[in-house]
Amino acid sequence: MMVKIYTCTMNMAIDLFIETPELLPNTVNRTSDDEIQANGKGINVSLILKQLGIDNTALGFCGGFTGRYIAEFLNQKQITTDFIEVDGITRINVFTKVQATNDEYKLVNQGPKIMAEEMKVLLDRISCLKAGDYLCVSGSLPQGVPEDILVEISKICEAKQINLILDTSAKIIYKCLPYHPFLLKPNEQELSSWFGKENLTIAECLTCCKQLVAKGAKQVLLSLGENGGAFVNEKGYILGNSPKGVVVNTACAGDTMLATFLAERLKQKTEAQALKLSLAAGSSTAFRRGLTDFSDVDQLLWQIELHEEVF
Repeated sequence: MMVKIYTCTMNMAIDLFIETPELLPNTVNRTSDDEIQANGKGINVSLILKQLGIDNTALGFCGGFTGRYIAEFLNQKQITTDFIEVDGITRINVFTKVQATNDEYKLVNQGPKIMAEEMKVLLDRISCLKAGDYLCVSGSLPQGVPEDILVEISKICEAKQINLILDTSAKIIYKCLPYHPFLLKPNEQELSSWFGKENLTIAECLTCCKQLVAKGAKQVLLSLGENGGAFVNEKGYILGNSPKGVVVNTACAGDTMLATFLAERLKQKTEAQALKLSLAAGSSTAFRRGLTDFSDVDQLLWQIELHEEVF
């Protein structure tokens, strides 16, 4: 493959998953299980791409021993990293499941504050990418980084003919559209927020995606949770359902869907083929604690049906 693939995670994290029989105040609560995962939406995309045979380089900000852990973890998976080291410590998030009540407590930290000069270094690195390369910018922004960095990245990518993929909840996405991002990846909640709605029907979601394309996005990959997902471009849409299973963790399902779709398109698969596999892979991740290993994806594929419509 001549073109290169990059992911960018500006607010990466280590996620600590804990299970405990009870969670009582003012006492020592012993855990029954724990697991540490390198995380961040772009990190997840890098890991899935690599599983599917797509070499890629992970960009972003990292700090302290936690940042070094994420870099080492990715390097062990043969994923190249080009992180910008910053002061402070890459955040640790804690997810605690209480077995007695089946409740889950999610504690998400802010992470280190990023300085203006560090943001400039990131933008300079993005400016060094080549025409035809792919850059996937995913996830939340850390302290000190304004939303308009996404507009700056969009401008750079249009000028350099870089295929920009944006997976963000930021409403500033509208200011990115004039620079024709290659792909947007919202979920239904983000789409509703962008359009100032509380809830959207599937039909309304498809209409909103069509409007994003009309305003400049080249294509939209939409995750609809238990209702599946859709691909929309100027020609029409493809809608698919989700396979059935027991949902364990939906946090990384959208990242899996995005990475799988991108990998399949890079392998010259059709949009329909890519969407179908991405829905199966995303569901596989949702049915387990961590990212899918693709062992059950073939079994999930047969449950998925696609509907295509031309505009």
